[in-house]
Amino acid sequence: MTIQTPGPEARMWGRTGKAYDGISFGLSDTIAHTVQSLWPRSGDRILDIGTGTGWAARLAAWRGARVTGVDIAPGMIAAAEALAAGLDPRPEFRVAPAEALPFDDESFDGVMSTYGVIFSDDSRATVAEMARVLRPGGRLALATWADDPDGYIARFFALIGRWSDAPPPPASPFDWGSPDWLQEAFADRFEIEIRAQVTTLYAPDVATVWAEYVKGFGPVAETWAALPEARRDAFKAAFERVHAPYKTELGLVIPRTAVVLRGGRI
Repeated sequence: MTIQTPGPEARMWGRTGKAYDGISFGLSDTIAHTVQSLWPRSGDRILDIGTGTGWAARLAAWRGARVTGVDIAPGMIAAAEALAAGLDPRPEFRVAPAEALPFDDESFDGVMSTYGVIFSDDSRATVAEMARVLRPGGRLALATWADDPDGYIARFFALIGRWSDAPPPPASPFDWGSPDWLQEAFADRFEIEIRAQVTTLYAPDVATVWAEYVKGFGPVAETWAALPEARRDAFKAAFERVHAPYKTELGLVIPRTAVVLRGGRI
């Protein structure tokens, strides 16, 4: 068996391991709503694409579903396996890209992804693969970031882009937040319903958010590690400036506009 060495993107996303679960904690409202949109039933075969540390996969397994989670990052898969220990049924986790899923046609009753497929290299291939592995009448649920250029998420990723030497993604993750793009991309394969949703991050202060992200979020951790010592304080200060406007008397309140897509395979 040939074991492929993870590429730079997979290493970046996987470098934080279990600590990424802290990022999922901050997104747990939308993750839960996406799993609710899919509504896994006992015995359902569910695929979670871009599973990360498996937060959504664990919720679906808690409902009794037979869950498979895939991710490009071996570090995420190892963390997901460890965090799912003791669950019954226990999810299975595999390293695999969204654009080339290693499953037979019509293998699953439901497919979901929470802020995962949006980072795939080939969006159209990913949509086709989701349709291929889902049985006719099967269910689809996605959480994506809305294409709001003035919103927090756009400014957050723009911050990373300014400080990181990593090349920009081949496809914009914000395509997945455009209702027009979604309707066109999913036509002929799915009937879909799209709902805008605000997912709010509550945190004690900016320092807490910085600590979570530099420890748990691959793009921030990678950027920080690659910077020379003399520039790290400036990067941290820029991060703090992005988050400072969300201070309240009782801590940070950061609204982030998302899209929850619910669909059925035609």
